[in-house]
Amino acid sequence: MNITFRWYGRENDTVTLEQIKQIPGVKGIVWALHQKPAGDVWEKAEIKEEIEYIQSYGFHTDVVESVNVHESIKLGNENRMKYIENYKETIRNLAEFGVKVICYNFMPVFDWTRTEMFHPLKDGSTALFYEKAKVDQIDPQELIQTVAKSSDLTLPGWEPERLERISELFEAYKNVNEEQLWENLAFFLHEILPVAEACGIKMAIHPDDPPWSIFGLPRIITGKASFEKLIQISDSPSNGFTLCTGSMGANPENNMVEVAKEYANRSPFAHIRNVKIYENGDFEETSHYTQDGSIDVKGVVEALHNQDYKGYVRPDHGRHIWGEVCRPGYGLYDRALGIMYLLGLWDAYEEKKVGNES
Repeated sequence: MNITFRWYGRENDTVTLEQIKQIPGVKGIVWALHQKPAGDVWEKAEIKEEIEYIQSYGFHTDVVESVNVHESIKLGNENRMKYIENYKETIRNLAEFGVKVICYNFMPVFDWTRTEMFHPLKDGSTALFYEKAKVDQIDPQELIQTVAKSSDLTLPGWEPERLERISELFEAYKNVNEEQLWENLAFFLHEILPVAEACGIKMAIHPDDPPWSIFGLPRIITGKASFEKLIQISDSPSNGFTLCTGSMGANPENNMVEVAKEYANRSPFAHIRNVKIYENGDFEETSHYTQDGSIDVKGVVEALHNQDYKGYVRPDHGRHIWGEVCRPGYGLYDRALGIMYLLGLWDAYEEKKVGNES
């Protein structure tokens, strides 16, 4: 298990590399060129500058999250080949600097959806929250305003240039159903996977968050069946998943321990976090501690340990605790606590293994 920490850059994060370096066990930084619009080529000079800065603190830069997929590719329109060729060039450029995993998603319009960014929890902390009834009734524009007001920092998947085209995008997706979105994903993968494979890069698709349709938009990476369908598209070793316990696990029908057992070997990258799910379909993000939520985090880590998982792992969304002012879900303190919990579980399973062997 290779512990990493997501970071948004020198000018776009309240957390510094100096602080992350003080978290025991963190080997790498999950990074991106967050200022780059979806579809633009990541140039070698800007990649080199970012990587050299991160590596100067002793971290590896093996994982990029995310190289965003342009909406033309998801829509399958006449402009998609231009952006696919740009994507291929970005893969080649990243490979030149040692990148091994690219996390991406194929969600139309919104990368993730929450109705509150700082929802109060019983312990006095705040966290991201999803209210199903509100999403079922709310105007997307109102949701955009809620997210935009939550932070002065950019939020992944809610970039201003994308949201400025929201009405246009909703109109474009009126004629795209799940089957067509799968076809567009397959086209994209058949184009990029040979390049990724030649470059030694694994593509790790992120589950939809939440794993069901919102605002009538199609969602396709939602559970085990979708993982199987993705494998059927291509058995390339570069065609993989990001094992995200919080995104896929927000649907209680998805047993994340079983998913980890079955698909860890196809998941070069894992996001481990916990959510508390309510009977009405609401969910709130909690600490990583298993007992605080609905995800069996202990079982997930055990499943990974039993397979001697060598992939990259990062704590995912954390609560906002101890008065920290930060990007929603991406503060320092609770994610650091999450890392210590994950490492503690791993060490305990390691001791158990040694004891069983002796």
